[in-house]
Amino acid sequence: MGTTQERLQEKETAADPSPAAIGAQARTRQSLPAKGSCWYCEKPLDSVRRFCGKECADAFDEEAEFDADGLADPPP
Repeated sequence: MGTTQERLQEKETAADPSPAAIGAQARTRQSLPAKGSCWYCEKPLDSVRRFCGKECADAFDEEAEFDADGLADPPP
């Protein structure tokens, strides 16, 4: 059991995404081919964009992270 200060530092570290994590998300987004619709909500887009907005891009990343965590820790 740590001190209150140690616990607060751990919470802050967990809440703030590291630059490496942000870079990995950006690389994942950039690796997706443009398909003419949003990768998250399927809204029609031009042939260059992958997501219709930041909300969909963030939701896609969150889902991808959740799915990756589920694959890493399969149920017994």
